[in-house]
Amino acid sequence: MKPGTRALGIAESTDERSGRCVLCGAVVRADRVVDGVAFATATVGGLDATDAVRTLFDRLGREDVQYLLISGVAPAWFNLLDLDRIAEATERPVLSVSFEESPGLEPALREQFDGDALDARLAVYERLPPRRRLRVNDETVFVRSLGVGDASEETARVVRAYTPAGGRPEPLRVARLAARAARQWRSGGLDSDVSASNDADRHG
Repeated sequence: MKPGTRALGIAESTDERSGRCVLCGAVVRADRVVDGVAFATATVGGLDATDAVRTLFDRLGREDVQYLLISGVAPAWFNLLDLDRIAEATERPVLSVSFEESPGLEPALREQFDGDALDARLAVYERLPPRRRLRVNDETVFVRSLGVGDASEETARVVRAYTPAGGRPEPLRVARLAARAARQWRSGGLDSDVSASNDADRHG
């Protein structure tokens, strides 16, 4: 992959006190250069995270972005992401990367929701593409992908190209750090306008 190939990484940080999460979209080149950042918010426990991701893409206005990398599919307490809608709206390949083994979200959804709230989330969840295990460097991640050619080979190529070390692709690592700092700033958790954030669990 060419060093200047850009991906938009999207990650979130949740503030349970305010009932909102902050999503960051970070444009990162394959050579690790950060090339743009934008923010949006979504409701904890709501169903507006998909619209927030679309807002991030529109706000950045970056026609040169070739891939969207998203951290997981259920930010902000099961505010499920509709990857089909995101791919359709952005006209870009979408890869959702998660970092832990999981038996699937359906049991947790049935435990936490019922009625229309459950039905709406199950409808989104059941449309998601399959989750594939992928070895990256010395770690294992789990990827759902839409809009790539050969799903397994192209997905592996893209994820590995943006992951120079560990198991967290650089666009997601940068977006995660920025979302956390923005959430702290919004909640008044910073003593000044300038802060630094350590990536303590870089390898997730």
